[in-house]
Order: sequence, then structure tokens, then C-alpha cells
Amino acid sequence: MTHWLPGLETLRRYEAAWLPRDVFAGLVLATMLVPVGIAYATASGLPGIYGLYATIVPLLAYALFGPSRILVLGPDSALAGILLGVIAPLAHGDPLRAVTLAGMMAIVSGMVCILAGVARLGFVTELLSKPIRYGYMNGIALTVLISQLPKLLGFSVESAGPLRDMWAIVGAILAGQINWVAAAIGFATLIVILLLKNSKLPGILIAVVGATIIVGALDLGTEHGVKVLGPLPQGLPAFTIPWITYGDIVPVVLGGCAIAMVSFADTSVLSRAYAARLGDRADPNQEMVGLGAANLAAGLFQGFPISSSSSRTPVAEAAGARTQLTSVIGALAIALLLLVAPNLLQHLPNAALAAVVIAAAIGLFEIADLKRIYRIQQWEFWLAIVCFVGVAVFGVIQGIGLAIVLAIIEFLWDGWRPHSAVLGRAYGVKGYHDITRYPDARRIPGLVLFRWDAPLFFANAEFFRERVLDAVAASPTPVRWLVVAAEPVTSVDVTACDVVAELDRTLHARGIELCFAELKDPVKDKLKRFGLFEQLGAHYFFPTIGVAVSRYLENNNVEWEDWEDHDPGLETVASRNSTSRP
Repeated sequence: MTHWLPGLETLRRYEAAWLPRDVFAGLVLATMLVPVGIAYATASGLPGIYGLYATIVPLLAYALFGPSRILVLGPDSALAGILLGVIAPLAHGDPLRAVTLAGMMAIVSGMVCILAGVARLGFVTELLSKPIRYGYMNGIALTVLISQLPKLLGFSVESAGPLRDMWAIVGAILAGQINWVAAAIGFATLIVILLLKNSKLPGILIAVVGATIIVGALDLGTEHGVKVLGPLPQGLPAFTIPWITYGDIVPVVLGGCAIAMVSFADTSVLSRAYAARLGDRADPNQEMVGLGAANLAAGLFQGFPISSSSSRTPVAEAAGARTQLTSVIGALAIALLLLVAPNLLQHLPNAALAAVVIAAAIGLFEIADLKRIYRIQQWEFWLAIVCFVGVAVFGVIQGIGLAIVLAIIEFLWDGWRPHSAVLGRAYGVKGYHDITRYPDARRIPGLVLFRWDAPLFFANAEFFRERVLDAVAASPTPVRWLVVAAEPVTSVDVTACDVVAELDRTLHARGIELCFAELKDPVKDKLKRFGLFEQLGAHYFFPTIGVAVSRYLENNNVEWEDWEDHDPGLETVASRNSTSRP
């Protein structure tokens, strides 16, 4: 039972000496969770109070189900663009409808994560390559940044997608709609956050509190039209099932699945990093369950989808957090704020909240590593750019869908058209090597050594056949044996086996024996079940290439003399009847 409830296991072995540090860290964490939660709620197209609702209950749920001792979950800037992309077109400006849609997206994403975790599918997010992740995260960052510019400048635009929103913003600026007082507060808040980002001071808290005090003391909301948060409703989130209409099901389900993938990708990376730092064991499947439970709780208690935080977790760690109790204390502190002092943040300006989100969005951009990828492999760099443009042009959901499609294509391409090579004997080098890399390598008369660098399955089986026949046709001498160096072949399916059987018949008609060397036992077992062992003959399967060469030289009258080296660290001469591996 405790396997699925790591929080109970932590509680069972909790040490009294940890309590003061956890309590202090929880109170420090709460000071950051409040402004950030409100900011990300407004960035997602929701009233600010729901950012606190999406913080309280998920923190408690993750403390019980999450495997990490100090990971902090809550509203996240990486999800704001996805939420806004789904909610804005469906809610049509109705905040209650937006809350309902967001709640159901949280439930969908929570269920997806829980089911995937129980099914032990925690590895699935690893299928998205780093360039693709960078592409869509850069696109999400740009989407979030564009969505917050109007609030930062003190006006509003109707959201219609990143590019059209940008045109609307430019039009509003040219029309003179900027509220310069609000813009000054927003930019000042942004500058303070960025300047204090790498310091030990709580930059977000200092900037937001300062902006709130200035707006309240000078009554800028009334005098200069600076939009503020207003009084928060008193009380705690209530259990609610967010019923949506039939027409909303498809976009909400797609959005929830996209959020599940993005949030778990970020959470798993952060969880592994802190597990390594704390000497704990990372458990991606339980991490999925914990994240799913937190999202499910958020959806059922008037919240919206959440993820781990790479900015709030270090705050908890720096404050001395030892266990999940830190998150519990943080959640209780926010709940106490809503019960006792809901009006404390009524003068918090929207421009300052926008600055908080923009600062987080800036942190999402990945530029330096993309430069490195460009130097290493340009096609992967352009893959990232395509994902980025897809998110920026078509929207977050469509962009992430494009990223997933590209990830599948990228995954299949390496297996669909893998590298293969004809091998030869290079002087002074052990073994047999690609003749395109070693142009002076000698080839044994009548023998083709062909290496296939991938699993053999339906998508590449015909390509395998073509490459083998090409190798036979390109041989400088009439071919008697063709040996497939099959060490890289980790799997084989029915289609591929049928192609190999047909290839064997084709080669046999030409007087050529098809052989395999270094084939792994599990793959060999499959060939036995498929009947290929019997068709080819067990004596044509060799443990190494060297044994295959030796057997070929023994069975055929071939003039062949290997190179000779007297260095005892290297192999010695292999004559035409040598039985040692060359």
C-alpha cells in the first residue's frame, strides 16, 4: 500500500528534527506560491483566485502520492499557453465557463497520468527528442509572452492565436491605447524580478509586494485606470464536478492529453535531478501517478492543470525543506490567507502579474543549447524550428500535435532507412570495418560481409533486401557466401522473416549461401520459431564474424593471406585456414 502512497512512508519514518525546517520552508514557499499562482491563473484566462485553488489541494495530493520529497507542484507558465489556447476560443469571455473547461482539462490530464503510471508507461515522454522539446517549449514561451504583453501595457485584446494577437497588439500600440502608468509598474516589476533572479532575495515577492503597495497607497487604480486584482472571495475551494458540453469534449480531451505530456516531461526531468541530488531513487511511474493525483484533485476542487516548478522547488530546497510536509505547510498557509485576509492582495496590479508570467516565459526560452545542436547536427536544429513555428503559427495544441508527429517520424526514420555497410580487412586494425571508412581495406574473394545497423522489421525489410542485393552486385569477385554481421539487429518481426526467407531463395538460386554472424540469442529464438533456422541451416549461423570467415576459408578454395603484426597486444597472422578471430 505504501508503494502507491510514498507520503505515508515518509510520515512513518519522519524525524522530529526535520519539523522546524519543514515548517519554515513551507511558510517561505507560500510567499512565492501566492503571487505566482494568481499570475499563472490570469495568464491562462482564468480569475486569479483559481490559481490559489489550483495550488492548495494539488500540493496536499502530491504530498501523499508523489515520490519526491521536496518537489513543488502548482500552476506553471509552460501550461498557461496550452490552457489559454483551448479555453479562450470556447469560453467566449465567460469566466465561469473558462473555469469549468480548465477543471475538466485537469481531470483529463490527471486520469491520463494515473493510467499511464499504473501501466508503467513513465518512459513515453522520452520519445520526444530534445530538439523537439526545445521547439515546442520555445513556441509555448512565445505564446505566453505575447498573451501577457497587453496586460503589461495596460490594455486588452481579443485572443485569436499568437500571430494575430501580435498584430492586434501592434495595432493597439499605434492607436495609443497604452496605459503608461500601468506599463511603468509592469516594466519596473519585470526589471526587479530579472535583476534579483539569481540572488538569494525573493525577487518575485519583493517586486509584487512593492507594486501592490505603490498602487494601493497612490490609489492608481482609481486615479489612473490601473487594473488590479480586486478582493478575493473568502473561503476554501469546494468539491465540484466541472461538467462540459458535448461540443467541448474533443478540444478539452486533446488539451488535457497535451498537458499530461508536457507536465510529465518537465516533472520527470526535475524529479530525476532532485532524486540524484538527494540520493533518492527516481520512480517515473510513481511520479506519473503523483502528478495525475494532483491534477485530478485540482480539477475536482475548482482548480486547473498544474505541473512541477523549476523555480519554486529550489526556493523550498534553499529554505531547508526535508520532506513533503513543506508542501503541506505551504498549502495550509495559503488556505489561512483565504480564510483570514482575502483582501490583502486587492491592490495587486494586473501589470505586475503579467510581469511575473513574462519573466517565467523568458526563462522557458532555450537558445544556447539550440546553437550547440546547430553546430552538431543541423537537421535536428531545423526540426526544433519547425516545432517552434508550428506552435507560434497554428497554436499550442496544434503545435504540440505537430511535435508528436515529427517525433514519431524522427523515431521511425532511423529504423526505416538505417545505416548499412560492406566490411573489409584493414591493415593494422582488429576486426572488419566499413570499406567506405577504410578505402584500402581488403575484401576476401567470394565473401561479402554485410553489416545491418538496426532492428529488422516491416518498415525496413525491403530496404534490407535491396541493400544486400546491391552489396552482392557490387562485389569485385563472384559471391559464394554473404554473411550478415547481425550484432546491431535487436529484433525481427514476421514481415522481415518472410523477406529474409525470400532473399535466401533468391541468393540460393544464384549459388550464394546466406549466413548470419553475432546474432543475439533472443533474435535467434525468433528465427527458429519462424522456421528460418531450418531453411538456412544451423551451420550457417556463427557466433562471430571471425568464425564465419574461418569457416568460409575452410570450405572454399580461396587464396587469402591476412596481414601480419608482431605486436603481442594485437592479433597475429591469420592465414587462409586460421581459426582465430581476425
